[in-house]
Amino acid sequence: MNIAIVGAGISGLYLAWKLSRKGHQVVVFEKRDKIGKEVCSGLFSQRILDFIPESEELIQNQIKGTLIHFPKKTLKVLFKKEFLVMDHYQLDNLVAELARKSGAEIVLNKKIDDFPEGFDRIIGSDGPNSIIRKRLNLLDPQFFLSIQGFLEEQDNSNYVETWPTDSGFAWRIPRGREVEYGIMESPAKAKEYFENFLKERKIFLKEKKAAIIPQVWKSLLPKDSKVTLCGDATGLTKPWSGGGVVWSLISADMLLHNFPNLIKYRNEVNRFFLPEVISSKIIKKLLYFFGKNLPWFLPKKFDIDGDFLF
Repeated sequence: MNIAIVGAGISGLYLAWKLSRKGHQVVVFEKRDKIGKEVCSGLFSQRILDFIPESEELIQNQIKGTLIHFPKKTLKVLFKKEFLVMDHYQLDNLVAELARKSGAEIVLNKKIDDFPEGFDRIIGSDGPNSIIRKRLNLLDPQFFLSIQGFLEEQDNSNYVETWPTDSGFAWRIPRGREVEYGIMESPAKAKEYFENFLKERKIFLKEKKAAIIPQVWKSLLPKDSKVTLCGDATGLTKPWSGGGVVWSLISADMLLHNFPNLIKYRNEVNRFFLPEVISSKIIKKLLYFFGKNLPWFLPKKFDIDGDFLF
């Protein structure tokens, strides 16, 4: 089949790689003049190696868990699978090279405003503000704003630190040769909260970058036999962290498994992810409520999978 993929993010590039290996003719359209996500913590569970074994060479640090700092109590959360710190920009370019070697064509500086013509299947992997999603007349997900910056400070410690805010959290991630600070919050509050967070701790970041994080309550996949979505265009990110790479790759594998039947793909994604999304949002609200108001009800330490709460 002739397949158009709109967006050269991790999910679009992964699909281009795998579909090309199956013998399909794949063209990836990217509106920017280069490949690589620049605003992302690049904190992935070890599952990333199941999808992209070659990414092992990009590991900068390994994370055992996270410390959640509530006002009167700190929770220690251990990951059942260690998380790996990588550079997302390098990861995208690694997968782009794998896609090219498999025969996919990647066209840069190509902005798509409508469904590309002349293709048997169209996959929108064009991010939170997906044009393909809009052309399908689907609702937008909820949006959060992520802001991050870095300090040139050697730190190979094994724990991420987080500080819950109203509906998100601020974080500190040791990346080996540097330390990352950031926040995920509503677009209206993120900047003010982050500036106050940094000021209180006397942290001075030379440069800060921002990006949108989408999140859903219900499916954003279309009931269409020719056009579908994958990655951030679907709004499938983890409610407790905003991370979406592993979820995107899992849904991409579901697309590959069901291809070219896009309706079966939609049904499998909904069955697998929606119960997790809804349950996790409820658990997050309860955790924040008890952590801020009744912290003595919470244990000091517990284990989680990291990618799935259930």
